[in-house]
Amino acid sequence: MALTDKEIESILDQYPSKVAKSRRKHIILKDGELPNQEIEANTRTIPGIITNRGCAYAGCKGVVLGPIKDMAHIVHGPIGCSYYAWGTRRNKARTEDGKDNFLNYCFSTDMQESDIVFGGEKKLAALIDEVVETFQPKAITLSATCPVGLIGDDINAVARAAEARHGIQVLAFSCEGYKGVSQSAGHHIANNNLMEKVIGASELEEAPAPYAINLLGEYNIGGDGWEIERVLKDIGYHVVSVMTGDGKWEDIRNAHVAELNLVQCHRSINYIADMLETKYGTPWLKVNFIGVAATIESLRNMAIYFGDPKLTARTEEVIERELARVEPVLAQYRKLCEGKTAFCFVGGSRGHHYQGLFAELGISTILAGYEFAHRDDYEGRHVIPSIKSDADSKNIPNLEVEADVQRFRLKLPAERLEELKAKIPLGDYAGMRVSMEEGSVLVDDLNHYETEEFIKLLQPDILASGIKDKYVVQKMGIPAKQLHSYDYSGPYAGFNGAVQFAKDVSMAFASPTWNFITPPWQDQPLLDGKMNEGGAA
Repeated sequence: MALTDKEIESILDQYPSKVAKSRRKHIILKDGELPNQEIEANTRTIPGIITNRGCAYAGCKGVVLGPIKDMAHIVHGPIGCSYYAWGTRRNKARTEDGKDNFLNYCFSTDMQESDIVFGGEKKLAALIDEVVETFQPKAITLSATCPVGLIGDDINAVARAAEARHGIQVLAFSCEGYKGVSQSAGHHIANNNLMEKVIGASELEEAPAPYAINLLGEYNIGGDGWEIERVLKDIGYHVVSVMTGDGKWEDIRNAHVAELNLVQCHRSINYIADMLETKYGTPWLKVNFIGVAATIESLRNMAIYFGDPKLTARTEEVIERELARVEPVLAQYRKLCEGKTAFCFVGGSRGHHYQGLFAELGISTILAGYEFAHRDDYEGRHVIPSIKSDADSKNIPNLEVEADVQRFRLKLPAERLEELKAKIPLGDYAGMRVSMEEGSVLVDDLNHYETEEFIKLLQPDILASGIKDKYVVQKMGIPAKQLHSYDYSGPYAGFNGAVQFAKDVSMAFASPTWNFITPPWQDQPLLDGKMNEGGAA
């Protein structure tokens, strides 16, 4: 069933007129005859609306920094903030012999009321000393939460003093939750600090092996990164660093020696990708390792970039082997999924990436969106020059980098790079809209009310989303696939991940649970009302 503009207006009519006018800009119906359908994104959620977004701190510490395993990540703030960014996201990491892995630990200053009144800098300094004495980490991050910014604790000064005392790198991230309209601001803050103070800090000048790559925007949720690395290493690539799933501070320092950067999650890491190209001359390639077809396309694009016949041949050998193994299995699961429809609303690039994997199972995505996207995530990077900077965006310092005099070098001749850009997504991301089906719905910052209303109108067979809204959806009698941290499962990336995803989705469809759930609108009277400017009617 395709929606009409009139039906969308009927949903928005329940809002006060000013709110309805604002929300309409965040919703579009895909129309192929309109080359430039603009969608509003990266603006504040309207107060009073229940959103699925996180905060700047969640994006900085919870997403980008948290998965780095050989750094001790200290949170300066109440214990609830630290727990939220530590225990709710399944960033897996292997402990190597003789190497550090601090991901199982939760370091927090546990600020109390007295700390809010008298300041918490001394408490933070004492915790750093305790962590160094107990764990001897090679590096530490300090992440600020909302109270820290409000009372004015200078975590940068505390970090500098700690570096002088202990002789290790201590990085301060002023990522107070209110810094931006969503977690996207935290991604940017983390990118800036890693680029300025970690990447390139080693003395390594050349990669130790050919086909050296960085894998950016991969956070190893449920083991995704391990499955991707399995395939890449089998083909012959040398992974210099992963930012940041199962990542290491020691490896990130060497990121400047790679020959190519792969960008999986465009939103969370595109800043570093751009800066690496400016400073060291390393191009970046947009990849997608979610789904069999997308994985194959990404592997072939990588082979095109390096242009080595032996590498290309090995790529095709691995693809042929993996296809022969997983296709028969996927065909069986496809029988349970064929003809069904999905909503795909989840942060990062997943709202886009998973549509291809759904399609391979015969499931059409009829509504999709992001929690914290910018317009270029929907419309493509060509719109970046037209995006106007607002007051919220100016809260985040824009790190300007220049070509490194000693280390900058073109990895390929300029003519070759231009030739490749016509063939593969080198330095470009086309955005979600381009691959959506005609008439499908794109919604930015989908909220609780709109979720229910779109479900009533479109009646999807499954909803893929984050942690916060899955239970509401299940109570409406619809399977929910949690794609923020996969709950219990994974990996979902690569060839093995596609099989695991197909298994989990099929299991959700086949469960008898839904026979015992009646959506509330089927047997309960619904209040019929409308919000007026002066209150409820």
